[in-house]
Amino acid sequence: MGLLIRLVISTVAIMIAGYLLDGVVVSNLTSAIIAAIVLGFLNAFVRPVLQILALPITILTLGLFYFVINILMIYLAAALVDGFAIRDLISAILFALIVAVISGILGMFAD
Repeated sequence: MGLLIRLVISTVAIMIAGYLLDGVVVSNLTSAIIAAIVLGFLNAFVRPVLQILALPITILTLGLFYFVINILMIYLAAALVDGFAIRDLISAILFALIVAVISGILGMFAD
């Protein structure tokens, strides 16, 4: 049940971010659901591998390289999902921030 609630929260956050940002295209609800699933899988399986491989760079940049990894996950999800697109770097950064804030706020109410 918790996984389904997280999926709904991520989908709502993606839809809101797509509505707020001109550089993010979310064509419909199905694209947002698939994007939430793909982002979940990427964050669960690919991101830890990238974080381990990029650990020296992350230490040198005092943790700022984690933002680069997060943006890479968003671009990868946009490449994999039809109907979900990120147009530029600023939109990807703002998308990551908006989704994190909205997911955090909605996640507090879900617990």
